[in-house]
Amino acid sequence: MASSSSAQPRERRVSQRIGTIAESATLKVDAKAKALKAEGRPVIGFGAGEPDFATPDYIVDAAVEACRDPKNHRYTPAGGLPELRKAIAEKTLRDSGLAVEPSQVLVTNGGKQAIYSAFAVMLDPGDEVIVPAPYWTTYPEAIRLAGGVPVEVLADETQDYKVTVEQLEAARTERTKVLLFVSPSNPTGAVYTSDEIKAIGQWVEDSGLWVLTDEIYEHLVYDGIETGSMPVLCPFLQDNCVVVNGVAKTYAMTGWRVGWMIGPADLVKAATNLQSHATSNVSNVSQRAALAAVTGDLSAVDEMKAAFDRRRKTIVSMLNEIDGVVCPMPGGAFYAYPSVKGLLGRPLGGSDGPVANDSAELAELILERAEVAVVPGEAFGSPGYLRLSYALGDDDIVEGITRLQKLFA
Repeated sequence: MASSSSAQPRERRVSQRIGTIAESATLKVDAKAKALKAEGRPVIGFGAGEPDFATPDYIVDAAVEACRDPKNHRYTPAGGLPELRKAIAEKTLRDSGLAVEPSQVLVTNGGKQAIYSAFAVMLDPGDEVIVPAPYWTTYPEAIRLAGGVPVEVLADETQDYKVTVEQLEAARTERTKVLLFVSPSNPTGAVYTSDEIKAIGQWVEDSGLWVLTDEIYEHLVYDGIETGSMPVLCPFLQDNCVVVNGVAKTYAMTGWRVGWMIGPADLVKAATNLQSHATSNVSNVSQRAALAAVTGDLSAVDEMKAAFDRRRKTIVSMLNEIDGVVCPMPGGAFYAYPSVKGLLGRPLGGSDGPVANDSAELAELILERAEVAVVPGEAFGSPGYLRLSYALGDDDIVEGITRLQKLFA
């Protein structure tokens, strides 16, 4: 059909709202590393935050059994299987001491959907969310998608990557509605102590704000750090607090895509309504696997934590042997976040070698010259740093960091 001369030109094929979203830097680095491996290159990837362990057998067995049961072949409630919502409520009381009703739980397609849904029901256009940086790449994008405005507050290695009440107060405006709080942190591994959490929680209460706390790494805390869940340490916040969590990191279930949102019943009801239109229920087979996970013991988790603890000490020690690198010891999760400012602006491999002027360029050179994949700090709101996940095998960690030591010798 011939086009009409009066037809309006198509100025944009992708909406501005979606077109401005940044690609996930961590997934991009992981995909590139895997593509190079597929070409036969011996790339070692420190990019993805993904445990290298298999999902425990008892969880897989529950999924296999669920596949054979016809009741799992049909639609189920959008908010999650009733027995899973109940089990998550019981697990939350068991692990963090927070008592909630099943009606306060929404089962989501991974932690990312829980985060987006929480912001979607909390924010109106222009509402500000204080985002401590370095931050996980998805947080600001989820806030923007929900119409909010992320306001970054940076804490560097001299603060162990932890923001202070004074910094938060300096960032607060009349448009501030929510504080995003993450401990243990991705990307830094920082863990706030109980006293630090209580101080920040009191500031939230005094400021009349909401708080969204991401507890996905709750079981990966090292060195006996005394910490806890914000709504437990600050019970006065429970009616203005949303907790997001999931099975991905604790049970090595990143690909199963089961997370959850816990909060006041009215917010959870609104988020459930949103999910009923966006995705309907999470895969029933994955929900049955998650049910086995959260009702089981934590022995498999303890084994993984012991391995992560060993790898944590190895990677930090080896990174700090590199001249120009400063890497604090992370207190939780499975990430090292070294400052590489001392490596910028200096030639690699001699006076005529290539020079990286920022950590993004440095990450490219590391992949090209050492065949090691890392994520630059630009992705996390703090240029001059690199994130390295130590959720990979001990031998790969030693080999990968040895390559970096040789590259920067």
